[in-house]
Amino acid sequence: MNIYDYAIQMEKDGEAYYRELGKKSNHEGLNNIFTLLADEEVSHYTILEEMKAANPDAVLSEKEQDVLKNATNIFAEMKEKVGEFNFDLPQAEFYRKALETEEKSIEYYLEMSEKVERDEYKAIFKKLAGEEKKHKFLMEYLVDFISRPVTWLEDAEFNHLTEY
Repeated sequence: MNIYDYAIQMEKDGEAYYRELGKKSNHEGLNNIFTLLADEEVSHYTILEEMKAANPDAVLSEKEQDVLKNATNIFAEMKEKVGEFNFDLPQAEFYRKALETEEKSIEYYLEMSEKVERDEYKAIFKKLAGEEKKHKFLMEYLVDFISRPVTWLEDAEFNHLTEY
């Protein structure tokens, strides 16, 4: 399997996992976050398919930048309704698995950015790694939120989301 096939499969697996988490979620805000993440994974594998087809113009769209802004709004809504949540701790394990997957994606994309010869592909792999870092950041926040919703809300600084 070449680097593009592997990366495309990684993104498709990520999309499927986020859609599965969305279906399992009993909260609209979480479902929205998982849908955003799944849709981004679709965008990523589309770019990778274009790269594989040797399209040097394959670039990530500006809409990719909106995921943290959208998630910030969703977390703010969730903050207002913390008493309505009924999380069971095993749910956090699903999110930790997604977090680990994002970490592996980051490593892979950074490694591939060093292996490809075309500068535009290097840049795209680095950009994909950056997008996966945003996903990782969201999953870290989500794991914290699920694990300790009351203290998380007291400590949460949504301004950190704009750093990515």
